[in-house]
Amino acid sequence: MTTITIRQAPDFIDSQVRVKGWVEKVRDQKSMQFIVLRDSSGKLQLAHYKKGNPELAEVISSLTAESVIEVTGKVVANPSVKLGGLEIAVEGLEVLSKAAPMLPIEESSGADVRLDWRYIDLRRPRNRLIFEVQTAAEHAMREFWAERDFIEIHSPKLMGAPSESGAELFELQYFGGQAYLAQSPQFYKQMAMAAGFDRVFEIGPVFRADPSFTSRHATEFTSIDVEISWIDSHEDVMALEEAWLRHVLETVKARYGERIAEMFGVEIVVPELPFPRVPMAQAHEIVAASGHQLAENGKGDLDPEGERIVARYVQEKHGHEFVFITDYPITVRPFYHMRYADRPQITKSFDLLWKGLEITTGAQREHRYDVLKKQAQEAGLSLKLLDFYLDFFKYGCPPHGGYGFGLARMLMSMLGLKNVREATFLFRGPNRLEP
Repeated sequence: MTTITIRQAPDFIDSQVRVKGWVEKVRDQKSMQFIVLRDSSGKLQLAHYKKGNPELAEVISSLTAESVIEVTGKVVANPSVKLGGLEIAVEGLEVLSKAAPMLPIEESSGADVRLDWRYIDLRRPRNRLIFEVQTAAEHAMREFWAERDFIEIHSPKLMGAPSESGAELFELQYFGGQAYLAQSPQFYKQMAMAAGFDRVFEIGPVFRADPSFTSRHATEFTSIDVEISWIDSHEDVMALEEAWLRHVLETVKARYGERIAEMFGVEIVVPELPFPRVPMAQAHEIVAASGHQLAENGKGDLDPEGERIVARYVQEKHGHEFVFITDYPITVRPFYHMRYADRPQITKSFDLLWKGLEITTGAQREHRYDVLKKQAQEAGLSLKLLDFYLDFFKYGCPPHGGYGFGLARMLMSMLGLKNVREATFLFRGPNRLEP
Protein backbone atom coordinates (compact mmCIF):
# COMPACT_ATOMS: atom_id res chain seq x y z
CA MET A 1 0.00 0.00 0.00
CA THR A 2 1.36 3.40 -1.00
CA THR A 3 1.82 6.14 1.60
CA ILE A 4 0.89 9.50 0.09
CA THR A 5 0.55 13.15 1.05
CA ILE A 6 -2.81 14.86 0.63
CA ARG A 7 -1.53 16.77 -2.39
CA GLN A 8 -0.86 13.47 -4.16
CA ALA A 9 -4.39 12.09 -3.68
CA PRO A 10 -5.70 13.06 -7.16
CA ASP A 11 -3.03 10.79 -8.67
CA PHE A 12 -4.35 7.76 -6.74
CA ILE A 13 -8.10 7.72 -7.50
CA ASP A 14 -9.54 4.19 -7.06
CA SER A 15 -6.33 3.09 -5.31
CA GLN A 16 -5.72 1.90 -1.76
CA VAL A 17 -3.49 4.36 0.09
CA ARG A 18 -2.17 5.29 3.49
CA VAL A 19 -2.22 8.97 4.59
CA LYS A 20 -1.21 10.69 7.83
CA GLY A 21 -2.04 14.06 9.34
CA TRP A 22 -3.90 16.15 11.90
CA VAL A 23 -7.64 15.95 12.56
CA GLU A 24 -9.03 19.39 11.81
CA LYS A 25 -12.72 18.59 12.21
CA VAL A 26 -15.02 15.63 12.83
CA ARG A 27 -18.68 15.53 11.70
CA ASP A 28 -20.40 12.59 13.38
CA GLN A 29 -23.77 12.11 11.68
CA LYS A 30 -26.46 9.45 12.09
CA SER A 31 -25.10 7.01 9.56
CA MET A 32 -21.92 8.63 8.27
CA GLN A 33 -18.77 10.09 9.78
CA PHE A 34 -16.57 12.68 8.08
CA ILE A 35 -13.10 13.85 9.07
CA VAL A 36 -11.24 16.80 7.62
CA LEU A 37 -7.61 15.69 7.64
CA ARG A 38 -4.76 18.17 7.25
CA ASP A 39 -1.11 17.70 6.48
CA SER A 40 1.54 20.14 5.30
CA SER A 41 0.37 19.82 1.69
CA GLY A 42 -3.36 20.46 2.11
CA LYS A 43 -6.69 19.16 3.41
CA LEU A 44 -8.74 16.08 2.52
CA GLN A 45 -12.12 14.66 3.49
CA LEU A 46 -12.31 11.17 4.97
CA ALA A 47 -15.64 9.32 4.96
CA HIS A 48 -16.78 6.30 6.98
CA TYR A 49 -20.10 4.43 6.92
CA LYS A 50 -20.84 3.61 10.57
CA LYS A 51 -22.53 0.24 10.04
CA GLY A 52 -19.61 -0.97 7.98
CA ASN A 53 -17.31 -1.09 11.03
CA PRO A 54 -18.92 -0.16 14.39
CA GLU A 55 -15.60 -0.45 16.27
CA LEU A 56 -13.94 1.97 13.89
CA ALA A 57 -16.96 4.26 14.25
CA GLU A 58 -16.34 4.43 18.00
CA VAL A 59 -12.70 5.37 17.44
CA ILE A 60 -13.70 8.15 15.05
CA SER A 61 -16.36 9.41 17.49
CA SER A 62 -13.70 9.77 20.19
CA LEU A 63 -11.27 11.77 18.02
CA THR A 64 -10.30 15.23 19.28
CA ALA A 65 -9.26 18.18 17.13
CA GLU A 66 -5.52 18.21 16.30
CA SER A 67 -5.04 14.52 17.09
CA VAL A 68 -2.52 12.86 14.77
CA ILE A 69 -3.83 9.85 12.88
CA GLU A 70 -2.87 7.35 10.19
CA VAL A 71 -5.65 6.31 7.79
CA THR A 72 -5.90 3.58 5.18
CA GLY A 73 -8.59 3.44 2.55
CA LYS A 74 -9.59 3.98 -1.06
CA VAL A 75 -9.37 7.33 -2.83
CA VAL A 76 -12.78 8.01 -4.39
CA ALA A 77 -13.84 10.76 -6.80
CA ASN A 78 -16.84 12.66 -5.45
CA PRO A 79 -17.76 15.92 -7.20
CA SER A 80 -19.94 17.03 -4.27
CA VAL A 81 -16.91 17.22 -1.93
CA LYS A 82 -15.63 20.81 -1.70
CA LEU A 83 -12.08 19.74 -0.83
CA GLY A 84 -10.84 18.85 -4.29
CA GLY A 85 -13.79 16.74 -5.41
CA LEU A 86 -12.54 13.54 -3.81
CA GLU A 87 -12.39 11.73 -0.49
CA ILE A 88 -10.96 8.63 1.12
CA ALA A 89 -13.35 5.85 2.10
CA VAL A 90 -11.84 4.90 5.46
CA GLU A 91 -11.04 1.24 6.01
CA GLY A 92 -8.59 1.55 8.91
CA LEU A 93 -7.52 4.27 11.32
CA GLU A 94 -4.79 4.42 13.96
CA VAL A 95 -4.46 7.24 16.47
CA LEU A 96 -0.75 8.08 16.59
CA SER A 97 -1.06 10.92 19.10
CA LYS A 98 -4.31 11.97 20.74
CA ALA A 99 -4.70 15.68 21.48
CA ALA A 100 -6.14 16.94 24.75
CA PRO A 101 -9.84 17.76 24.27
CA MET A 102 -9.69 21.54 24.80
CA LEU A 103 -7.23 23.46 22.64
CA PRO A 104 -5.55 26.43 24.39
CA ILE A 105 -6.14 28.73 21.38
CA GLU A 106 -8.99 29.33 18.96
CA GLU A 107 -9.71 31.61 16.00
CA SER A 108 -10.59 34.55 18.27
CA SER A 109 -7.49 34.26 20.48
CA GLY A 110 -5.33 37.37 20.82
CA ALA A 111 -1.76 37.73 19.58
CA ASP A 112 -0.09 37.12 22.95
CA VAL A 113 -2.05 33.92 23.56
CA ARG A 114 -1.16 32.71 20.08
CA LEU A 115 2.52 33.42 20.77
CA ASP A 116 2.26 31.42 24.01
CA TRP A 117 1.11 28.46 21.92
CA ARG A 118 3.08 29.28 18.81
CA TYR A 119 3.61 25.67 17.70
CA ILE A 120 -0.15 25.15 17.47
CA ASP A 121 -0.74 28.49 15.78
CA LEU A 122 1.91 27.64 13.16
CA ARG A 123 -0.17 24.67 12.04
CA ARG A 124 -2.59 27.02 10.29
CA PRO A 125 -2.00 26.92 6.51
CA ARG A 126 -1.83 30.72 6.46
CA ASN A 127 1.07 30.74 8.89
CA ARG A 128 2.82 27.88 7.16
CA LEU A 129 2.68 29.84 3.89
CA ILE A 130 4.60 32.72 5.50
CA PHE A 131 7.57 30.43 6.05
CA GLU A 132 7.24 28.71 2.70
CA VAL A 133 7.53 32.18 1.15
CA GLN A 134 10.49 32.96 3.41
CA THR A 135 12.23 29.79 2.23
CA ALA A 136 11.62 30.61 -1.44
CA ALA A 137 12.82 34.19 -0.92
CA GLU A 138 16.05 33.09 0.76
CA HIS A 139 16.68 30.53 -1.97
CA ALA A 140 16.25 33.26 -4.60
CA MET A 141 18.64 35.53 -2.70
CA ARG A 142 21.30 32.86 -2.61
CA GLU A 143 20.73 32.07 -6.26
CA PHE A 144 21.31 35.74 -7.16
CA TRP A 145 24.48 35.90 -5.06
CA ALA A 146 25.87 32.61 -6.34
CA GLU A 147 25.51 33.76 -9.95
CA ARG A 148 27.61 36.83 -9.07
CA ASP A 149 30.40 35.05 -7.18
CA PHE A 150 29.49 36.15 -3.66
CA ILE A 151 31.07 34.37 -0.69
CA GLU A 152 28.96 33.41 2.32
CA ILE A 153 30.41 34.22 5.73
CA HIS A 154 29.34 33.34 9.28
CA SER A 155 30.55 36.01 11.68
CA PRO A 156 30.78 35.65 15.48
CA LYS A 157 27.83 36.70 17.62
CA LEU A 158 30.00 37.21 20.70
CA MET A 159 32.01 40.41 20.45
CA GLY A 160 34.48 42.29 22.61
CA ALA A 161 33.26 45.71 21.44
CA PRO A 162 29.96 47.17 20.20
CA SER A 163 29.32 46.67 16.49
CA GLU A 164 27.02 49.69 16.06
CA SER A 165 27.02 52.04 19.06
CA GLY A 166 27.03 51.98 22.84
CA ALA A 167 23.25 51.80 22.96
CA GLU A 168 20.99 48.76 22.60
CA LEU A 169 23.67 46.32 23.75
CA PHE A 170 23.19 42.98 25.46
CA GLU A 171 26.15 42.56 27.83
CA LEU A 172 27.26 39.24 29.31
CA GLN A 173 30.04 37.83 31.42
CA TYR A 174 32.74 36.12 29.41
CA PHE A 175 35.30 34.12 31.41
CA GLY A 176 35.79 36.90 33.93
CA GLY A 177 35.60 39.61 31.28
CA GLN A 178 32.80 41.29 29.37
CA ALA A 179 31.34 40.51 25.97
CA TYR A 180 28.43 41.73 23.86
CA LEU A 181 25.92 40.03 21.62
CA ALA A 182 26.45 41.24 18.05
CA GLN A 183 24.14 44.02 16.92
CA SER A 184 25.20 43.33 13.33
CA PRO A 185 28.01 41.62 11.42
CA GLN A 186 29.12 45.04 10.15
CA PHE A 187 32.73 45.00 11.34
CA TYR A 188 33.31 41.49 10.04
CA LYS A 189 31.77 42.22 6.65
CA GLN A 190 34.29 45.03 6.33
CA MET A 191 37.09 42.75 7.48
CA ALA A 192 36.13 40.48 4.58
CA MET A 193 36.59 43.44 2.22
CA ALA A 194 40.07 44.02 3.66
CA ALA A 195 40.73 40.29 3.17
CA GLY A 196 40.01 40.62 -0.55
CA PHE A 197 36.75 38.65 -0.56
CA ASP A 198 35.20 41.42 -2.72
CA ARG A 199 31.55 40.31 -2.33
CA VAL A 200 30.08 38.67 0.75
CA PHE A 201 26.73 37.96 2.33
CA GLU A 202 25.48 36.60 5.63
CA ILE A 203 22.07 35.48 6.87
CA GLY A 204 22.09 35.21 10.65
CA PRO A 205 20.78 36.43 14.01
CA VAL A 206 21.48 39.87 15.47
CA PHE A 207 20.56 41.26 18.87
CA ARG A 208 19.29 44.67 19.95
CA ALA A 209 18.53 45.55 23.59
CA ASP A 210 15.78 47.85 22.37
CA PRO A 211 12.86 48.28 24.82
CA SER A 212 10.47 49.08 21.96
CA PHE A 213 7.01 47.53 21.89
CA THR A 214 6.16 48.54 18.32
CA SER A 215 4.84 46.34 15.53
CA ARG A 216 8.22 46.38 13.77
CA HIS A 217 10.83 45.82 16.49
CA ALA A 218 12.32 42.68 18.03
CA THR A 219 15.25 42.08 20.37
CA GLU A 220 16.52 39.19 18.22
CA PHE A 221 15.94 38.99 14.49
CA THR A 222 17.39 37.54 11.33
CA SER A 223 19.50 40.02 9.40
CA ILE A 224 20.55 39.68 5.79
CA ASP A 225 23.84 41.49 5.22
CA VAL A 226 25.72 42.25 2.04
CA GLU A 227 29.04 44.00 1.42
CA ILE A 228 30.82 44.67 -1.89
CA SER A 229 34.20 46.14 -2.87
CA TRP A 230 35.44 48.39 -5.64
CA ILE A 231 32.45 50.72 -5.62
CA ASP A 232 32.39 54.38 -6.67
CA SER A 233 29.52 55.44 -4.40
CA HIS A 234 26.52 54.23 -2.45
CA GLU A 235 24.66 54.29 -5.78
CA ASP A 236 26.45 51.05 -6.67
CA VAL A 237 25.08 49.45 -3.51
CA MET A 238 21.53 50.63 -4.22
CA ALA A 239 21.73 49.34 -7.80
CA LEU A 240 22.79 45.92 -6.51
CA GLU A 241 20.01 45.78 -3.92
CA GLU A 242 17.21 46.76 -6.26
CA ALA A 243 18.26 44.15 -8.85
CA TRP A 244 18.49 41.54 -6.07
CA LEU A 245 15.04 42.41 -4.73
CA ARG A 246 13.51 42.30 -8.19
CA HIS A 247 14.86 38.77 -8.67
CA VAL A 248 13.52 37.70 -5.26
CA LEU A 249 10.03 39.06 -5.96
CA GLU A 250 9.94 37.53 -9.43
CA THR A 251 10.71 34.15 -7.88
CA VAL A 252 8.16 34.46 -5.06
CA LYS A 253 5.42 35.69 -7.41
CA ALA A 254 5.97 32.83 -9.85
CA ARG A 255 5.82 30.19 -7.13
CA TYR A 256 3.40 31.58 -4.56
CA GLY A 257 1.67 34.60 -6.11
CA GLU A 258 -1.75 32.95 -6.41
CA ARG A 259 -1.69 31.46 -2.91
CA ILE A 260 -0.53 34.76 -1.40
CA ALA A 261 -3.42 36.55 -3.09
CA GLU A 262 -5.83 33.91 -1.79
CA MET A 263 -4.51 33.78 1.78
CA PHE A 264 -3.46 37.40 2.35
CA GLY A 265 -5.34 39.39 -0.28
CA VAL A 266 -2.04 40.85 -1.50
CA GLU A 267 -0.67 41.05 -5.03
CA ILE A 268 3.07 40.58 -5.37
CA VAL A 269 4.29 43.43 -7.56
CA VAL A 270 7.60 42.89 -9.34
CA PRO A 271 9.19 46.36 -9.22
CA GLU A 272 10.51 48.34 -12.15
CA LEU A 273 14.15 49.43 -12.07
CA PRO A 274 15.58 51.72 -10.93
CA PHE A 275 13.75 52.43 -7.67
CA PRO A 276 12.99 56.10 -7.01
CA ARG A 277 15.59 58.01 -4.96
CA VAL A 278 14.63 60.85 -2.60
CA PRO A 279 17.41 62.77 -0.79
CA MET A 280 16.71 63.42 2.87
CA ALA A 281 16.42 67.17 2.34
CA GLN A 282 13.63 66.59 -0.19
CA ALA A 283 12.00 64.04 2.11
CA HIS A 284 11.75 66.72 4.80
CA GLU A 285 10.08 69.05 2.30
CA ILE A 286 7.55 66.36 1.38
CA VAL A 287 6.76 65.70 5.03
CA ALA A 288 6.46 69.40 5.85
CA ALA A 289 4.10 69.95 2.90
CA SER A 290 1.82 67.23 4.30
CA GLY A 291 1.45 69.11 7.58
CA HIS A 292 3.22 66.48 9.69
CA GLN A 293 5.70 67.81 12.26
CA LEU A 294 8.85 65.76 12.79
CA ALA A 295 10.22 65.57 16.34
CA GLU A 296 13.00 68.07 17.03
CA ASN A 297 15.11 65.41 18.73
CA GLY A 298 15.01 63.29 15.59
CA LYS A 299 18.35 64.89 14.61
CA GLY A 300 17.30 65.07 10.98
CA ASP A 301 15.86 61.57 10.64
CA LEU A 302 12.33 60.61 9.60
CA ASP A 303 9.89 59.11 12.07
CA PRO A 304 7.61 56.20 11.03
CA GLU A 305 4.82 58.56 9.98
CA GLY A 306 7.28 60.61 7.95
CA GLU A 307 8.41 57.45 6.17
CA ARG A 308 4.82 56.58 5.33
CA ILE A 309 4.20 60.08 3.99
CA VAL A 310 7.22 59.92 1.67
CA ALA A 311 6.21 56.43 0.52
CA ARG A 312 2.68 57.63 -0.33
CA TYR A 313 4.16 60.58 -2.23
CA VAL A 314 6.36 58.24 -4.29
CA GLN A 315 3.46 55.84 -4.91
CA GLU A 316 1.28 58.68 -6.16
CA LYS A 317 3.98 60.32 -8.27
CA HIS A 318 5.89 57.30 -9.57
CA GLY A 319 3.53 54.36 -8.98
CA HIS A 320 6.30 52.56 -7.09
CA GLU A 321 6.16 50.59 -3.82
CA PHE A 322 9.87 51.17 -3.10
CA VAL A 323 11.86 54.32 -2.43
CA PHE A 324 15.46 54.91 -1.37
CA ILE A 325 15.87 57.78 1.10
CA THR A 326 19.45 58.97 0.60
CA ASP A 327 22.03 61.34 2.07
CA TYR A 328 21.38 61.06 5.81
CA PRO A 329 23.07 63.56 8.17
CA ILE A 330 25.98 62.34 10.31
CA THR A 331 23.83 62.88 13.42
CA VAL A 332 21.81 59.74 12.65
CA ARG A 333 24.46 57.56 11.02
CA PRO A 334 27.35 55.45 12.41
CA PHE A 335 30.88 56.83 12.37
CA TYR A 336 32.00 54.41 9.63
CA HIS A 337 29.67 55.83 6.94
CA MET A 338 31.55 57.81 4.31
CA ARG A 339 30.84 61.54 4.11
CA TYR A 340 30.71 63.81 1.08
CA ALA A 341 33.94 65.76 0.61
CA ASP A 342 32.02 68.95 -0.16
CA ARG A 343 29.27 68.27 2.43
CA PRO A 344 30.99 66.76 5.48
CA GLN A 345 27.76 66.78 7.51
CA ILE A 346 26.08 64.43 5.04
CA THR A 347 26.79 60.71 4.61
CA LYS A 348 26.76 58.58 1.48
CA SER A 349 24.02 56.44 2.92
CA PHE A 350 20.45 55.31 2.36
CA ASP A 351 17.42 53.57 3.79
CA LEU A 352 15.04 51.55 1.65
CA LEU A 353 11.31 51.88 2.35
CA TRP A 354 8.81 49.33 1.08
CA LYS A 355 5.17 50.35 1.33
CA GLY A 356 6.22 52.90 3.94
CA LEU A 357 8.22 50.48 6.12
CA GLU A 358 11.99 50.74 6.46
CA ILE A 359 13.55 47.39 5.54
CA THR A 360 17.17 48.34 4.77
CA THR A 361 19.97 50.58 5.94
CA GLY A 362 23.03 50.88 3.72
CA ALA A 363 25.97 53.10 2.79
CA GLN A 364 29.37 53.47 1.29
CA ARG A 365 31.80 52.84 4.15
CA GLU A 366 34.82 54.93 5.02
CA HIS A 367 37.83 52.80 4.04
CA ARG A 368 40.65 55.31 4.65
CA TYR A 369 42.31 54.59 8.00
CA ASP A 370 43.10 58.17 9.05
CA VAL A 371 39.65 59.47 8.14
CA LEU A 372 37.89 56.56 9.85
CA LYS A 373 39.92 57.01 13.02
CA LYS A 374 39.08 60.73 13.10
CA GLN A 375 35.36 60.05 12.62
CA ALA A 376 35.38 57.52 15.46
CA GLN A 377 37.03 60.09 17.75
CA GLU A 378 34.47 62.72 16.77
CA ALA A 379 31.72 60.26 17.70
CA GLY A 380 33.24 59.92 21.18
CA LEU A 381 34.13 56.25 20.75
CA SER A 382 36.99 54.54 22.53
CA LEU A 383 39.80 53.89 20.07
CA LYS A 384 41.12 51.25 22.43
CA LEU A 385 37.92 49.25 22.10
CA LEU A 386 37.98 49.77 18.34
CA ASP A 387 41.62 48.83 17.81
CA PHE A 388 40.77 45.44 16.30
CA TYR A 389 38.34 47.10 13.84
CA LEU A 390 40.59 49.98 12.85
CA ASP A 391 43.40 47.53 12.16
CA PHE A 392 41.38 46.20 9.21
CA PHE A 393 42.16 49.43 7.35
CA LYS A 394 45.87 49.83 8.12
CA TYR A 395 47.23 47.68 5.32
CA GLY A 396 45.12 48.54 2.30
CA CYS A 397 41.37 48.27 2.00
CA PRO A 398 39.33 48.81 -1.19
CA PRO A 399 36.41 51.26 -1.41
CA HIS A 400 33.34 49.32 -0.33
CA GLY A 401 29.78 49.50 0.88
CA GLY A 402 26.81 47.38 1.74
CA TYR A 403 23.48 47.04 3.43
CA GLY A 404 21.60 45.23 6.18
CA PHE A 405 18.13 43.90 5.53
CA GLY A 406 15.53 42.67 8.04
CA LEU A 407 14.08 39.34 6.92
CA ALA A 408 10.92 39.56 9.06
CA ARG A 409 10.25 43.13 7.95
CA MET A 410 10.55 42.00 4.34
CA LEU A 411 7.87 39.35 4.92
CA MET A 412 5.75 41.86 6.84
CA SER A 413 5.76 44.24 3.87
CA MET A 414 5.46 41.55 1.21
CA LEU A 415 2.42 39.85 2.76
CA GLY A 416 0.73 42.87 4.31
CA LEU A 417 1.16 41.57 7.86
CA LYS A 418 0.31 43.87 10.75
CA ASN A 419 3.12 42.86 13.06
CA VAL A 420 6.66 41.54 12.74
CA ARG A 421 5.71 38.88 15.29
CA GLU A 422 3.65 37.14 12.61
CA ALA A 423 6.68 36.90 10.33
CA THR A 424 9.01 35.50 13.01
CA PHE A 425 9.18 31.78 13.78
CA LEU A 426 9.66 32.47 17.51
CA PHE A 427 9.50 36.12 18.51
CA ARG A 428 11.78 37.69 21.11
CA GLY A 429 10.89 41.01 22.69
CA PRO A 430 11.40 42.82 26.01
CA ASN A 431 8.70 40.68 27.68
CA ARG A 432 9.09 37.43 25.79
CA LEU A 433 11.75 34.74 26.15
CA GLU A 434 9.42 31.74 25.70
CA PRO A 435 8.53 29.46 24.06
